[in-house]
Amino acid sequence: MPYDPSAFPPFAVTVDLVVLTVRRDALCALVVRRGEAPYEGKWALPGGFVRADEDLASAAARELAEETALRAHGTDSPGAHLEQLATYGDPDRDPRMRVVSVAHLALAPDLPSPTPGGDARGARWAPVEDLLGAGDGSLRPSVEGEKTLAFDHEQILAAGVERARSKIEYSSLATAFCPAEFTVGELRRVYEAVWGVALDPRNFHRKVTGTPGFLVPSGGTTTRQGGRPAQLFRAGGANLLNPPMLRPEV
Repeated sequence: MPYDPSAFPPFAVTVDLVVLTVRRDALCALVVRRGEAPYEGKWALPGGFVRADEDLASAAARELAEETALRAHGTDSPGAHLEQLATYGDPDRDPRMRVVSVAHLALAPDLPSPTPGGDARGARWAPVEDLLGAGDGSLRPSVEGEKTLAFDHEQILAAGVERARSKIEYSSLATAFCPAEFTVGELRRVYEAVWGVALDPRNFHRKVTGTPGFLVPSGGTTTRQGGRPAQLFRAGGANLLNPPMLRPEV
């Protein structure tokens, strides 16, 4: 049977971005207020349609740069960790047409207040706990049947947050939330913000400095957080942590 394009409904591919950072000791996600239908006026994750001349990784990197002025690691600095998260293809997820979204997770140090662009009416950093439910990653119950975010973006955000929470257990990914040089205390506050728990400072210091390849002393100190000078570190060469930093049970 010959191929007949008219036999298929309109179809598109998008990328959606779960952009996470730590601001004021809280895990925050970038959300934009939609300026056009569908879901006009609703908050949503940043993202957009994949252009005909680009692959998925290029589309995600482009959207990241447009929404945050950050570039992914491997391109010009400044850089952010960017990885593919999951694919979402429910037939009814977008009322315009059949749209499959390839979601990506981006992590970066404390980022400035965003400036909306494109068809976005506004943009802000929102604490994850304001968008989702409890610290287990479950969705916050809707208010009067309305979703917190447009489309299926609550589901995508929950998956991105859980990916981040899981990966900092066994990888050095937590350092992606830190500046190039950081103190053990600053790294501890990243873990506390992402996991939503309080950690014992002495235990944490012993674990992270005793894990081979996790941290490397930079040779400097800082008093930016007050008190006595604290030793500065940078990320080591280890990608996987052995032993892992297990999440406390809550």
